[in-house]
Formats: sequence, structure tokens, C-alpha cells
Amino acid sequence: MVERADDPAVPTSPADYPIGTGPNPVLPEPDPSTVPVVEIAPAVGWPEGGQPTPAAGFAVTAFARGLDHPRQLLVLPNGDVLVAEANRPETQTRPGPRQIVMNAVQKRAGAGVPSADRITLLRDADGDGVAEQRHAFLTGLTSPYGMALVGDTLYVANADALVKVPYTAGATSITATPEKVVDLPAGRNHHWTKALAASADGRRLYVGVGSNSNIAEHGMEEEVDRAAVLEIDPAARTVRNYASGLRNPTALAINPHDRGLWAVVNERDEIGNDLVPDYLTSVREGAFYGWPYSYFGQHVDTRVEPQDPALVARAIAPDYGLGSHVAPLGLAFHGGDALPARYANGAFVGLHGSWNRQPKVGYTVVFVPFAGGRPSGPIETVLGGFVNDDGDAQGRPVGVAVDARGGVLVADDVGNAVWRISATGATTGAAPGGAPR
Repeated sequence: MVERADDPAVPTSPADYPIGTGPNPVLPEPDPSTVPVVEIAPAVGWPEGGQPTPAAGFAVTAFARGLDHPRQLLVLPNGDVLVAEANRPETQTRPGPRQIVMNAVQKRAGAGVPSADRITLLRDADGDGVAEQRHAFLTGLTSPYGMALVGDTLYVANADALVKVPYTAGATSITATPEKVVDLPAGRNHHWTKALAASADGRRLYVGVGSNSNIAEHGMEEEVDRAAVLEIDPAARTVRNYASGLRNPTALAINPHDRGLWAVVNERDEIGNDLVPDYLTSVREGAFYGWPYSYFGQHVDTRVEPQDPALVARAIAPDYGLGSHVAPLGLAFHGGDALPARYANGAFVGLHGSWNRQPKVGYTVVFVPFAGGRPSGPIETVLGGFVNDDGDAQGRPVGVAVDARGGVLVADDVGNAVWRISATGATTGAAPGGAPR
């Protein structure tokens, strides 16, 4: 039994976890469907004054409203917050019947708006938990998603390339033209988002690249350096495949407790309500995580032909199931003391919500506790209420970040807002050192 300092014991039996979650989730038999199950929450946005519902012990405030499809967040050393406002880029590839259906589903779910192609800076100079300043920080981008600051260089993962610009602390805009560092896989861009994280020493960058398909139905020749985490040496401008078989690694983060690289991954669709669990995992150099041939280790997906038994034999299981079809898009580790002690060692995850499951799941922000450097303990919802009583999506969580005062920020791409989660009764505190006032 794994022990935690604040709990007498942590359950290890799969039966103690909600279905599809935990370090060793029970996996039902596959139930492939010729016609995909489609169950979405139509996007309606928040009513006047509406906001998501925090769990007991937490409060939520609107850090910023009126954004344009906010996706990922980056907190700068001076406390400013960058927001990537983006959507799917235009592509020259002619969509097939499945993609046409998917585009219609995504539009109904709120993803049909044009891409703003912008990074916006939000500033809470007075420390009240609400950003009173907003600036168009960087434009001229192509569906920007992941962001990372290394020294005085800001890196941005566009849908087709990693670019960089110089950054000066306290600046509210950058007028320099983004400089390409390396190309990133593009083309069809079935999964267009490019997650980004910098190594703890800043010498390497890691980019999450999703697959160009559900289960390689367009052929593996379209999957070169996709369904993978790529390692980039920005000084040498070189790229190598760091880990593979990760169908769609949508968010990357460095765990401050061990400086290891972690990811949340969206798994495959159309194989049943409770398959395949999306997951949170450490990303090991040279590891293969199964896609497209197998899932959660060596469970073979018989829909994929031809198979590759040699690759399946070395497929490793991810660390922690988050539930099937929940669509994790945000990941942040919390290492401060602004929240109750049990949240100081674990990960907050934004679950964007399902489309291929009945009933729908996700549409929440959850916490995964850690012990001994590994996820251990049942998943816990900390922010919900994104879907109303009529089954409509008032909002959908995406990127997650921890701000300079220890609050948890959540991008909401349907509600066009950034929410701030704090402990009930917690003070927002003074502005951090160096923060503009």
C-alpha cells in the first residue's frame, strides 16, 4: 500500500477508482462501431455573470473574460500571463468523409471559429485576482498553442513550426517578426495543436505532436514524427524523436519535484464507451506507448492493419488513466503553499470533454495526487459546472497554469475566459517581486 503524508492509505485496487482512471485501470472488451457514437455538449457560452462551480474548499473568479478562443497559458516570471488565442489552421488537404463529419461536430462544440493567431498578455498589477490590463502581445502567428520562456527568448509552437522572439521583462508587446527555429509536422494536421515545454535547464525544448488520424487510416507514411514528443536543440536547430506511440500529447509539463517530463494524451476513438482511457504519463526517452498498434501497453487494436508485433512487444503502459474520451488538454504541477497541503504534490488537468461517448464525460478540471513521484490516489474534481442542466456547454477547460500567487488558472475556449481557482478564504497577496504595478 502506498502511503501519503496526509492520508492513512491510498487505494491500489482498480476497483477503488472510477472507471478508466487510476494507475491500472480495468479495460473492457473493445466494441468498435461502424458509425461513430456522437454525443457532444453544444457550445452556448456563459450567461451574464455565469461561471463554473468550484469544489468545496475552493473559490473561482474570472481572471479575464471576452477573449477569443483561449487555449494555452504561460505565466511569466514577473506574474504576467500569456494566453494563446487560436483555432485550427487552414489546410490544403482535401477532407475525407470522416473529417467532414468531425469538422461539423467540432463546429457545434465551439471549435468552428476562425483562429485569432494571437498571444495576449494579461496583467493583474494590483494582485486582486482579476487582470485589469490586456495587451495584444504577439501577432503574425499560425495557430499558436504551446509557449515557453527560456532566459530572454520566448518560444512559440505554431501549428507548422517552432518560432522564437526576444522578450524583455515587463514588455506589453513584441513587434519583432517571429524567427523560425525548426519546422514541425503539418500537412493534413488532423491533430494541429503543438504542446511545448522547456527542460529544467532550458537547453532542450519538447514539442508534443498529435497523429494525423485516429488509428493510422491514412497510412503510416503520414505519421512520420507524429504521435510523438520531439526533442529540439534550439541552438543547433536539430530535431529528434524523443518518445513515440503517444496518439495526441496535448500538454507537456516539467514536474518541479523531479524535473521529469510529463504529458497528458488523448487516446483513440470509436472502440467503445470506456475505451481507450486518455492518460497522464511520464515521458521516457526512447519509449514507445503503443499507438496505433496497441493501447495501454500491449492491448492490441485489431482494427489496425498491418500490425507490428515487434513494436507492440516493447509498448509500455502509461502511468495513470484519466477516463475514456475525457480529452485532457491542460497540465500543471502545483508546488506552492497557496492551496491546502495535499495539493502541493500533484497535477491539475483540464478535461475538455468527450464527443465519442454516451453519456458525455469530462468538461471539468481535476486533480491527480502524487506520492513518491508517481500518480497515486483517485482523481478529484476541483472545477465543474461547465455543462448546464440542458446538456449545453457554457465553457470547456483547456490549458491550466499556476500563477505567481499560487492560484490555478484555467483557459476556457467556449466561455472565452480565463478562470482563477484559489483556496476558500485565501488572500491574493501582494504582487510578486518585479511585477509591474
